[in-house]
Amino acid sequence: MPKTVRKLFLVLPMLLAGYLVVVFALADYMRSKPFVEKLGYIPSVNTMKAMSADHRETVGALLMLKVLMYYGGLVDKASNELDMPVDYPAMSRTIDASLKLDPYNMDGYYFAQAVLTWNVGQVALANTFLERGMQYRDWDWQLPYFVGFNNAYFLKDYGRAAKYYRRAAELSGNNMFINLAGRYMQRSGSTEMAIVYLGNMARNSRDQAVKKSLLIRQAAFIRVFALEKARDAFVKQRGKLPGSLEDLVRAGLLRGIPRDPYGGKFILQSDGSISSTSGFSFSGVKK
Repeated sequence: MPKTVRKLFLVLPMLLAGYLVVVFALADYMRSKPFVEKLGYIPSVNTMKAMSADHRETVGALLMLKVLMYYGGLVDKASNELDMPVDYPAMSRTIDASLKLDPYNMDGYYFAQAVLTWNVGQVALANTFLERGMQYRDWDWQLPYFVGFNNAYFLKDYGRAAKYYRRAAELSGNNMFINLAGRYMQRSGSTEMAIVYLGNMARNSRDQAVKKSLLIRQAAFIRVFALEKARDAFVKQRGKLPGSLEDLVRAGLLRGIPRDPYGGKFILQSDGSISSTSGFSFSGVKK
């Protein structure tokens, strides 16, 4: 037997024994602590990286399991109407450490999206985790989809929402994300950009139904863009926003209010933006 192999057989049992000592000591420590403090302390990420060596993925998974078990226990107690304080800062620190040890573990990203955003309002923190994950899971359309949703739904940052929905569309090939990207590009005020984007997508689409859907949305935005130009001309002439779209017709800036291809009615919002009762979708008209 070669000398290096004999050394390996001698070292491996020692490493395994040391690893088991750490794991069992941690498990015993966790059992002995009060329930609500069980996420109170973890070593620094650099310390854990040094201790775990080639087992970073395993340690990262254990940390995430620790968070899931902790939160699951809280949910069970809440179901039994027991009021238990939630240590969200410790949960965030543990998730952060877990994802730094293993940035490919999807459990951390799902948990951040499902709990930190809705339960804690830590949308920016969740986005930080997700955006970091995109550097590693660069094939995963779900991460940009989550960030796009967070920017649109929680932060009302429609320009950033459009950017991430475009990325999700590119990775997944899902036409829903293409439509969402166009919708949020329009809502950010970048209507002309949305028109160009949707036109390019329609030209490159091989599916006729998808092409038609994209062209309908583009037609709606072309009409919005015409309304926006008339609104801007009104402001330039009068020094104030019009009270309604009808004012643009009366001022001779429009021949008439264009029809929304989705069947809704265009509306001038109080901030001067143009929207539609359809929400730029056929489902919006049905509702």
